[in-house]
Order: sequence, then structure tokens, then C-alpha cells
Amino acid sequence: MGQQDTIAVIGAGVVGAAAAFALAREGRRVLLLDRAEPGEAGASFGNAGHIAAELVQPLPSPQLLFGFYRELFRFGGALDLSPRQALRMAPWIRQFAAAAFHRNRNTQHLAPLVRPSAEVWERWVKAVGRPELLKRHGHYEISLGPKSQAHMHSYAQELTRVGVKTRPVPAQELLPLQRGANSTAAAGLWFEDSAYIVDPLEAVRALAAAAQKCGATIRKLAVKGLMPRGDKIEILSDAAPLTVESALVCAGVRSAPLLAPFGLRAPLQAVRGYHVEIPGHATFFDAPVAYVDDRIIVTPMSGRVRATSYMEFADPDAPADARKPARLRRQLRALGYACELDGPSWLGSRPVLPDYLPGIGRAPGPAKLFYAVGHQHIGLTLAPFTAEIVADMVAGREPPIPVAPYDLQRF
Repeated sequence: MGQQDTIAVIGAGVVGAAAAFALAREGRRVLLLDRAEPGEAGASFGNAGHIAAELVQPLPSPQLLFGFYRELFRFGGALDLSPRQALRMAPWIRQFAAAAFHRNRNTQHLAPLVRPSAEVWERWVKAVGRPELLKRHGHYEISLGPKSQAHMHSYAQELTRVGVKTRPVPAQELLPLQRGANSTAAAGLWFEDSAYIVDPLEAVRALAAAAQKCGATIRKLAVKGLMPRGDKIEILSDAAPLTVESALVCAGVRSAPLLAPFGLRAPLQAVRGYHVEIPGHATFFDAPVAYVDDRIIVTPMSGRVRATSYMEFADPDAPADARKPARLRRQLRALGYACELDGPSWLGSRPVLPDYLPGIGRAPGPAKLFYAVGHQHIGLTLAPFTAEIVADMVAGREPPIPVAPYDLQRF
């Protein structure tokens, strides 16, 4: 690709903004397009801020497959999958079930993306001049109640098996948390290799601003379609068609119809999450705390605490379910946080492929159509490394890890 070629990046979430910066700093003419301002339209705005270097295993597993009913929202869990939605999702669920029996193989594909995430983020926040956005304090995972010790011991053994380093949290350090939750017992693990972002939206803005400094153009445009035109790509919207030499699709749950004209099938499912925030509050540790029994992660952020939860399988444009933030607020109070029972909440859709591996690659054919989609619950975690891989692919260089496992042609 020559110096004057334009590459359009479709989607200005954290993956798209990171890719725009990675491409622009190599001297490419980058056009970053989104229907909203960077970071505001999709899941990047409201995520937990956790850089999850420990999540080397994809979610599908035989254990979850045969015990998912215990996690259902109607029984007090974080998973919401209605019978009607399950029927609509039947092909996706079949692929999820198949992936459950290939978890070890898929872990070998996901782990190389995930393990270096904190180190890559540390390098990137320095590169964009915003090192204060990242804190490398690890994170904590906590279980409460009489079975907590056995639960966390078993969990630690599984983590050791897949090469994730943890340390038990001393009982004395757990006492404030235990008192806050009025629990008779607690056990916890500290994950030293993880990190967190103190303001996810500001991180996306910082990446987009850095891309602009390197010459990228940001344009607010609702892209409705992409079409191959020989070796070029036409961008369709309510404005006049725009033709570019190449494009990168990073449009989250709305990526599938953009990829279809290029012969790619992307079975993306929206898995919606909710958050609530407590202004001026502090957490029990200066790091994210994941309550493994409640499926809640609580993160200290700039001027507030953010708590996130839920896996709601639904249309991304469906109305929010008011029961979920209300329950989340009650759970936070029970855990010892001074959370009001009423207040605002956020809802966003994570883009998930059925095997819980991302889609990263190039479409077949003469058109230079690249994609980075389906980063499931760890888009923030994987964004900088994904951007580096994409920059290598666009330049015709060999990426640092094999990308064949992420090719959407696997579907």
C-alpha cells in the first residue's frame, strides 16, 4: 500500500481507535468512521476497565454446557437467555456447544493474545502520552461464605494448570471486605499480571487523539454497507458513496452485514452487560475486585466506582431490563458498598462469536478488506495487541503470533 492510499477503519470503539493509531503512526492515511464520537456508541464506553491477562480460556466448556441453568437470571444468576431467544440462536448455540469440547485447543489460540495484554497496554499508554490511564496493581477474585476456601483452592489449581499466576490473599487483608459483606468466611486470590484502565472512555479518546496527531481523520458517519469494487471498496451511508483503497471492519455486533458482501460469515451474537456507578466511593483494594459467586466485578475509576455484571443474550437494540441494574445495586449494598437503590445505569452489547475466539484476518478476493471483530468480553484487554497484528497484516508483515485460528472462514 502506498503512502497516499486511504484505509477506512469502520468503528471507533477501543479496537477501532487502537487500530487507527497503529496504522496512522506508520504513515498511512487513515479515515476513522463511526456513527458516534470515539468510544461512545458500543461496549467500549461502559466496560469494567479490567485488563484481563488471566482470561486465557474461552468461555465454552463442558462444565458450563451442562450446568448453565444454575447461572440463569431467574435463579439469581448473571445469565439471561429466554426460551424464545434460545430458539432464534439455535445455530449459534450448536456452535458454542461444539466449541465446549475443544476448549483446550481454543485456549492454545486465545492465550497468546491475552497473556501479554498488560505489558502491551503499558507500552501503549506511554506511546499516546497518557500513562496515568493504566494501573498495574493486578486484580482480586473473592469468594464469600463457608465454602469459599474450598472453592478458591480448586479454582487456583485450575489456573495453575493453564499457566496463570495467582497468590492467596492473606486473611487479614480480607477482613474489611468480609465485614462489609457481613460474611463469616472469605477467601481470595490476587492476580499480579493483570491491570486496569481508570477511565475506558478516556482511553478510547486518547487513542483516537493520538491517531489524529499522526494524521488520521475522524468522521462521524453511520456506515450502512461496504461493497467490493474491483480491488477497491465502496462505503455506503446516507451521504454520497465513498471509495477507498482498503478498509478494516471493527464495528462490533454490527459487523456481520458489512463483511457479508466479501464472502465472510460472522455469526456475531450480542451479549449485553450492565453497569452502575457509585460517585466518590472507594473499593476495598486499589484494584478491580471480582466477586466470583455473584458474577460482579467492581473497579475503582476516576472519581467513582463502577460495577459491571450480566450476560444478557438479546437484540442489541432491545430496551434495557430495569430489573438488572436494580438487582446489581442491591447486591452491591449487600457486599458493603454505599450504593443507592435508585440511579442511572448503562447497557452495552459485547460482540461474541460462538467459540469465544476473535475474528481477525483479511477477506478473500482482490479487495483489501481486513477485520477485527468478536472480541467478546475482553475487547479492552485485546485492543492494542490486535491493532499491532492488524498493522502487520496491512503492511504485509508476519504478525508476532499465527493469525490463522482467528480467520472467519472457520465458520
